[in-house]
Amino acid sequence: MVIDLKQCVEILKENDNFLVLSHEHPDGDTLGSAFALMSALKKLGKKRAFMCSDEMSKDFSYMYEGIENDDIGENPFVVAVDVADTHLLGDLAEKYGDKINLCIDHHMSNAYFAEKLLLENRAAACEIVFEVIKALGVEIDEYIANCLYTGISTDTGCFRYQNTNSKTFRSVADLVEIGVNTKMINKLMFETKTKSFLELELLARKTLEYHFDEKCAIITITQAMYEESGSNEHECYPITALPRQIEGVLVGAVIKEKQSGAYGISVRTEGDIDASEICARLGGGGHAGAAGCESKDDYETTKNKILESIRLSLGS
Repeated sequence: MVIDLKQCVEILKENDNFLVLSHEHPDGDTLGSAFALMSALKKLGKKRAFMCSDEMSKDFSYMYEGIENDDIGENPFVVAVDVADTHLLGDLAEKYGDKINLCIDHHMSNAYFAEKLLLENRAAACEIVFEVIKALGVEIDEYIANCLYTGISTDTGCFRYQNTNSKTFRSVADLVEIGVNTKMINKLMFETKTKSFLELELLARKTLEYHFDEKCAIITITQAMYEESGSNEHECYPITALPRQIEGVLVGAVIKEKQSGAYGISVRTEGDIDASEICARLGGGGHAGAAGCESKDDYETTKNKILESIRLSLGS
């Protein structure tokens, strides 16, 4: 059932024990949404706990360090943030996939898996959570503002992606007035690279392939590359934007080998080409300019499938 902001606020006020879930391979938006909401619920006197199937990057430690889960009992009210489908919960999907009471999301490809869904076409889930917290009447302190700014800035590529709009800038302006530490967050998110990441990027660049009259570029990241570079899956997110940055490329894709042997595929597009449409053909989804999917086939089959989907969208 799709609900509006007012109904969402009423639901949060009516319940007392919350379990907040983020998606696997957590990024700034899912974590910013989760920890901002966790803090707001705490201010309301609610008990809350957080769970994610994967380890969080140390870059986000300013959000999660010192945060302890409350005792929420056996039957908490389960909230998923920035989660478009249950399989994105990773290892938590089996236990909680059919127990999501509320989902707050900005992916228009949402699978409507939750009992209640607050869904808005915004640049980031943190934009929606910001509205929810304000409607709850909770004072937004610097910590909450930092969490929300992290989600908005990272999901918009520091306000460079096509999903950035006037609402985005208005939200950020309000957060800056509250006292966001933009210097710290921007340096961590957009200006700092580890040596291991640079080694991974060098290896990844060597796999670059062009297709369809160079309108498409594909990069591959393997587990062997993680081992050789000393990097890991948490660090590879910035590489997802790399193929699309090449002059003349309309569709950029990054194929990432997982430890399980499956492949995660990130797609970024330019102009009118819909990334979510490309990924939907392989069971995934996302936004018009950025989307993802997963394949359990071998590498060559996986690459051929995503190339065929890209070809259809390019009309090649």
